Amino acid sequence: MSPQIATKELGRSGLRVPVLALGTWRYQGGVGPLRHGIELGATLIDTAESYGTEEVVGQAIRGVRQKVFLATKALPRNFRPPGLIRAAEQSLKRMNTDYIDLYQLHWPNYSVPIGETMAALEGLVEAGKVRFIGLSNFSVPEVEESQNALSKNWIVSNQVRYSLVDRTIEDGMLQYCERKQITVLAFSPLDSGLQNFRRFDQHDLLGRVARESGKTRAQVALNWCLCHVPVIAIFRAGTVEHVRENCEASGWALEPEHLEALNEVAFRRRGRLERFARKMARRSLQRFGLNT
Repeated sequence: MSPQIATKELGRSGLRVPVLALGTWRYQGGVGPLRHGIELGATLIDTAESYGTEEVVGQAIRGVRQKVFLATKALPRNFRPPGLIRAAEQSLKRMNTDYIDLYQLHWPNYSVPIGETMAALEGLVEAGKVRFIGLSNFSVPEVEESQNALSKNWIVSNQVRYSLVDRTIEDGMLQYCERKQITVLAFSPLDSGLQNFRRFDQHDLLGRVARESGKTRAQVALNWCLCHVPVIAIFRAGTVEHVRENCEASGWALEPEHLEALNEVAFRRRGRLERFARKMARRSLQRFGLNT
């Protein structure tokens, strides 16, 4: 029996998309697992010009483009209008499609006025090359500044790290996105393969919940993410078997006592000092023209 993947509204778009998305960062699985995910209902595929996977995504969606919600990202070095338009055109060519469903700014670029970038994005929307505008790795103030720079469109999503292991966004971003109806696209919800979970979960609570739920650890970790209203989880799976396993994280809900127990585990949050240091490092690189 095929998994029944639930859907959520994407931001204020009025469009419902699967709560589980196929991710392609460091992806080497080829076309097969992506096509299998599409067949199972995981029709939201996330890529980026920096991943080097737009071509394989283009191959995977051939013949089924109308079923797929396609998301990709532009690098900060391309945020000036001519560069952004060129980057979008190149992504379209690599994926062999004539429109991008969700075009995301991959990181903030502090050396380019956000108004210029947003005007270029709205131009791409007006031209029919982009349907919706999203962000990735933006802070709450940066999301607000970006939205204020738009004249006709809503920011529908912010793609950020979120998992049982890393709960940094619970210090404000998660609540902000729920309040503003902005979807959180959670990347690394399995924290690069669950290897860090035991470091924080020394009593293997995740394993106990999985056994009592009749699910796998990965399914529990993904379902925990989906319990949060604005969250859609992006998972990477390089085999057909792992795609099917992860797709079965939808269509059921953790028991309240399991959810409460998992919420109590002292997993990691990045502190304000660490977040500030990371921001300043990126700002310094961009000031010297080293935009990632």
